[in-house]
Amino acid sequence: MCVTTNGQPGELNDYDLATKLSYFLWNSLPDAKLFELAASGALRDPTMLREQTERMLNDPRATAFLEGFTGQWLDLRLINATSPDAELYPEFDELLEWSSVQETRRFFAELLGHDLSLLNFVKSDFLMLNDRLAEHYGIEGVTGIDFRKVPIADDSVRGGFLGQASILKVTANGTTSSPILRGSWVMDRLVGKTPPPPPANVPALEPDIRGAKSIREQLAKHREESSCAACHAKIDPPGFALESFDVTGGYRERYRASRDAVTETLVVARPIHLDIRSIERDPKSRVRPTVTVGLGMNVESHSEYEGKAFRDVRQFRELLMSDPDQIASSLVNHLTTYATGTGPQFADRAIVKEITQRLAKQNYGLRSAIHEVVQSPMFLNR
Repeated sequence: MCVTTNGQPGELNDYDLATKLSYFLWNSLPDAKLFELAASGALRDPTMLREQTERMLNDPRATAFLEGFTGQWLDLRLINATSPDAELYPEFDELLEWSSVQETRRFFAELLGHDLSLLNFVKSDFLMLNDRLAEHYGIEGVTGIDFRKVPIADDSVRGGFLGQASILKVTANGTTSSPILRGSWVMDRLVGKTPPPPPANVPALEPDIRGAKSIREQLAKHREESSCAACHAKIDPPGFALESFDVTGGYRERYRASRDAVTETLVVARPIHLDIRSIERDPKSRVRPTVTVGLGMNVESHSEYEGKAFRDVRQFRELLMSDPDQIASSLVNHLTTYATGTGPQFADRAIVKEITQRLAKQNYGLRSAIHEVVQSPMFLNR
């Protein structure tokens, strides 16, 4: 908890406010302008505070916020924590991993720069792509290593975080995907309903890496446990909605399978190990040989969320979009946690609700959400 200079909780003085604002958006000490405003006592004025927040967001140093917040909130810091199984996913390469993180950061930056609706986190009509990522997503017409904004159809499985390779990779273990892990991520990071930890006496699910048993069968035992059933009823459906994506973020209708469970095969391109600069110099160097992988059971991505059935990730996104305030309040909570080091307390719920109501009148703008957090008592008094 941040405190006033006399060591007591309460309203921050201007120097503390300048420091807090600078570490929030730049992850560094205040610059001369902020110190000057703090010395004059002008920084706390709402108009001046908004002006300085805008200035700082427009400064290149705001990259620290972009990378820090997405790294913490979306778990992008874990992108290297797992390596996709080379036998099951031979097409995965370092360029794809790098591109996937860039997509998410540039997508967030696009929303922030133009104050676009934070509901794009759930469903968007555009992607930020280069050719490697477009190839992975099966989207034609994108050439070159540079990223650009690419429009997509309304019925695309992509759009928003739920279809981005970086998110799908950090919520999988490299070999298999788990509705539990992905469902928990969706509920915590987007919906704002953090699931409780599993009971200590219930063993972890052991995935069937051979691909001979469906994920629904594997989860059945967990749902039979009375102490687990209630939580699984909430976290499994969002996870099943994302089962159409493999551990690299590729779209699938069948699971990859090891040799003893293969019923069919699929031809994919092998990875290449090239420095990004060499690719920029010679795009033809990215032509990749192919390899065959095995396919197993069909993917099942249907379930029921809050009493409403959905067929796949497309319909699940629509269910989330039906409650925009829930998505907005979740983001406000995560922004506040990042900015202050602690999440909103019980007494702050009314403040979060007021912020969410104001954001609804501002098209739920992402940049507007940052301004609302900075101007709130949660930021000014902690």
